[in-house]
Amino acid sequence: RKPAFKLWIDFGGDIGERKSSAQITQHYSPDRLIGKQVLAVVNFPARQIGPFRSEVLVLGLPDSAGDIVLLVPDLDVPDGGRVH
Repeated sequence: RKPAFKLWIDFGGDIGERKSSAQITQHYSPDRLIGKQVLAVVNFPARQIGPFRSEVLVLGLPDSAGDIVLLVPDLDVPDGGRVH
């Protein structure tokens, strides 16, 4: 199993801050993630991952080596927006 980061994501508004675990250590460092907008599913049930309770699913795609690249908006958008 690949190493994972524990993420605290602020969706703003009614959703607020949620926690997630993501196996994104190959392409990202903690300082590169601060302030980054990401796409995530917030209406899935929470899932226990080891000692950590993941509340949302952060979305990404595998690169040619199978390492995850985050799906992100290419322009700034308000936090907590819905995917259409």
